[in-house]
Amino acid sequence: MAPLITSEVEATQNHDVAVNDLQWGIPPSNNLWIGNLSPKMTDSELKSLLAAHGEVISNNSFPFLSGNDINTLSYRSLQRALDRRLYLLLFGTTNGSKEPVWRFPEKVNESEQTLRKCAESALKSMIGDLSHTHFVGNAPMGHMIVRLSNNGQVNPSLMRFFFKSQVIATNKFNIGTCEDYVWVTKDELLEYFPEQVEYLSKMIIS
Repeated sequence: MAPLITSEVEATQNHDVAVNDLQWGIPPSNNLWIGNLSPKMTDSELKSLLAAHGEVISNNSFPFLSGNDINTLSYRSLQRALDRRLYLLLFGTTNGSKEPVWRFPEKVNESEQTLRKCAESALKSMIGDLSHTHFVGNAPMGHMIVRLSNNGQVNPSLMRFFFKSQVIATNKFNIGTCEDYVWVTKDELLEYFPEQVEYLSKMIIS
């Protein structure tokens, strides 16, 4: 039975991003949100426009996005569902699947000395740099047996181990080596794995 290591990446929103006014305890009247501005407007022009409404402490501009862009790109951003933990899922081929599927970052342990080192290697192969991640403990947080099949023939089973790692002090990763990726809440994550809902619900606290 070959060990298959999965690295579950958890993002806790503790970085500086645009958030709901009440999250910071600031009266809503102190913040002003303006849309439909020209994409060519400079920061200085925006600041001049905002100055008409009072003293400008700081201003942030965001790229123009259509409704379809927002629906597609929002799930690829760590700057969503700011009051919830987010989990990284990848879309691509995996062991025992010829067709791409949604999955956690993973790899088969072939030469790593420990399961955690294999989990770190799996995550590093997707995001390239682990300086903004923290693995929680050396032991896996859970495991499951994966039974594979190929053309009607039963292949040797895989033991899938789950490790938890957390995002630290960043709000963006360059995700590679996959067809697509999403950052999802626990409730959203469970929709991707209907057959493992009960197990994942118990393993993932929030």
